[in-house]
Amino acid sequence: MQAEERFVKVAVAAPLFTALTYKTREPWAAGSSVIVPLGKRHTQAVILGEGASSADFIIKDIVNLNESRPPLDSPYLKWFEWLADYYVHPVGLVMELAFPPLNKKSSKRTSKKSAVVKKVDLLPAPNLTQEQSQCIANILNFSEFETHLLHGVTGSGKTEVYLRLLEETLTRGQRGLVLVPEIALTPQLISRFAARFGDKIAVLHSQLTDRERTNQWWSIYSGDKKILIGARSALFCPVPNLGLIVVDEEHEPGYKQEEKLRYNARDSAIMLAKILNIPIVLGSATPSLESWHNAQAGRYKLHVMPSRVSDRKLPSIEIIDLRNDREAKREKARKDLPHWLSEKLHENIIETLSRREQVALFLNRRGIAPTILCSDCGYVYRCPNCAISLTLHGQKDLVCHYCDFTMLMQDICPSCQIGEPKSLGLGTEQIEQDMIKFFPGAIIARADRDEITSRETLEDLITKMERHEIDILVGTQMIAKGLDFTKLTLVGLILADVGFNIPDFRSTERSFQLLTQMSGRAGRHVPHGGKVIIQTYNPEHTSLEFAKTADFSAYANHELAIRKELLYPPFGKLAAFRVIARTPQLGINTAEKLARRGEALKNKYAQYSSIQILGPTEAPLAKLRGKYRFHLLLKAPSSQILSSFCRQILGDSDWVAAGTKVQVDVDPINLL
Repeated sequence: MQAEERFVKVAVAAPLFTALTYKTREPWAAGSSVIVPLGKRHTQAVILGEGASSADFIIKDIVNLNESRPPLDSPYLKWFEWLADYYVHPVGLVMELAFPPLNKKSSKRTSKKSAVVKKVDLLPAPNLTQEQSQCIANILNFSEFETHLLHGVTGSGKTEVYLRLLEETLTRGQRGLVLVPEIALTPQLISRFAARFGDKIAVLHSQLTDRERTNQWWSIYSGDKKILIGARSALFCPVPNLGLIVVDEEHEPGYKQEEKLRYNARDSAIMLAKILNIPIVLGSATPSLESWHNAQAGRYKLHVMPSRVSDRKLPSIEIIDLRNDREAKREKARKDLPHWLSEKLHENIIETLSRREQVALFLNRRGIAPTILCSDCGYVYRCPNCAISLTLHGQKDLVCHYCDFTMLMQDICPSCQIGEPKSLGLGTEQIEQDMIKFFPGAIIARADRDEITSRETLEDLITKMERHEIDILVGTQMIAKGLDFTKLTLVGLILADVGFNIPDFRSTERSFQLLTQMSGRAGRHVPHGGKVIIQTYNPEHTSLEFAKTADFSAYANHELAIRKELLYPPFGKLAAFRVIARTPQLGINTAEKLARRGEALKNKYAQYSSIQILGPTEAPLAKLRGKYRFHLLLKAPSSQILSSFCRQILGDSDWVAAGTKVQVDVDPINLL
């Protein structure tokens, strides 16, 4: 007897914001992967649930079951639908992120690269501090959903807390997921987990090949591995019997995806934990103000570790006013030091090297100099594709850090044909060159995106630092995240001002976090705690005043008071619309039309009356990769109405002119 025909809702892997209805006689359940006809082609899809027939259009048959993809469990299906709804993204394209890049059969060949997780000797667990023991006990009191914020100073042993919680999770027969920012997903961290859990670990990050990603995915899904460590995309791997989620360095902006599905992995992980009814731990020495506010309001459980392991001191912090230092150098006729190097930092580098200890110099800017201009007419070398000045690398290479446009610097100004090019500003490459000149006997290395191009080069750098084959490490924010070196006792922040004046309401928060995190690299394994020297032209800046005292609570209270007055997160919700067009006129016309659509919706529906529409205006990065950019910012009192409002403004996008794209970013991190 033939089975009865039934209708099902299907999420199709296409840019469609609603599910489509198909029919089948098969008993395929929700979560099954299928192949469906769409227009003149066949495409991937996932069954969401039962559908209904319609007389308005012809309902097509599902072609067949896609047996190469495993079915999605109901909780994950619910979570994927939430992601699509909250972040205003086509549900079928969200579902695609659940699956590995290759099918299981084609992934079986072994990669020629080194092992994803190298074998290391198992190490016994260290003795816990009283603070660690208390936090672990308090967190283990909750076996169901609860968001725990673990606020521990740098060097307090947060990673050991994660390891003990995961051990207990495995003892209960469950599995664990650990998310870390891509930049902090170092061989150091993976080795530490491998030393405790052996071959029970799988790893997912962007440096893996498709075959490696697929093999790691299946090792978790099949139950062969028990703990998944990865960057934000690891969140999409359906981990069977998941019992604990850990989000390390939860404040990091790297948890936010900036293209396609613009999700925040931290916030999305919290929702997944809620749906699965399991605990989640957010850890940071400098929590995001959103998480801190939630903890203060009682929505998160706060666990504090204010001391370093073994009662080691936090580093002493000294702020150098470069304005005064310049005068002092003139008085002492010290013309030999480079303009960026204060006498105090110079003296401390000499002392540190004499003790056979290591130095890290931090500047969040690559290259030789960020701006090249004509000494006569003031012409600035700019990228023809972006509204950005070109950065000097090496002797004559001018590079755009946004679109990778490259040109050779000419000896004579291309505008006035008279003046010579002059460099302004500073980058890590110039610092490295100056260090080689002033410390010829020291071994100097640089860590930025120009030097560290693969996980192998990063691993090599870390190994050399651990073996003390490097004396002075110069780097960008790459060296500020999660690295732990026994001999590193002096940290110099070359120019703290770099992040102060970015046109973004989070710039002060990011500056404070970066200063604190970078300072935390110093003296983690010495009794005296190490030393941090921060150079600045603006020593009165809020970030510096609080970073010097390492008083996170005071800083948070100060900044939250400002946010509350302006109704910025966590006291309001934001969404950003970006209009990207091939001409400025197309861009501004579309942005203005978008604003009018928003105002019309506010006038039509009372529930949207509290939403503020700011703009449209030219984006701070007004031109990027040959396209012109405009934006609108939406402020709302709650997320419930904001996502719905964004979907209705977009509509079916038929109103968007050819040559123009409109992007929506809910809870934006980057407003540039």
